[in-house]
Amino acid sequence: MAALIEMPHVVECSVAGCSYNHDGCTAFAVTIDGEADCATFIDISARGGLDRVVAQVGACQRTDCVFNSELECSAEAVRVGPGGGTANCLTYTPR
Repeated sequence: MAALIEMPHVVECSVAGCSYNHDGCTAFAVTIDGEADCATFIDISARGGLDRVVAQVGACQRTDCVFNSELECSAEAVRVGPGGGTANCLTYTPR
């Protein structure tokens, strides 16, 4: 498993309806599911996250992505935005 400091950062999230997105993603880590959606997405009715954090990708279940290495993301950085489901990994690149 990748060390915490090696995990790619979520450098952008443009999903307005996510509880973790206030001035950037404030989840400690996000999970990208098998559809390349951000599985950490939670509807805006509850505020979540930490006061100061740069979110990282904790797990990636999209096994056909060029950045997926043993279910860990190897991209330098990840962008999340609308598309697919409610929040989608825009860095996903099929093999």
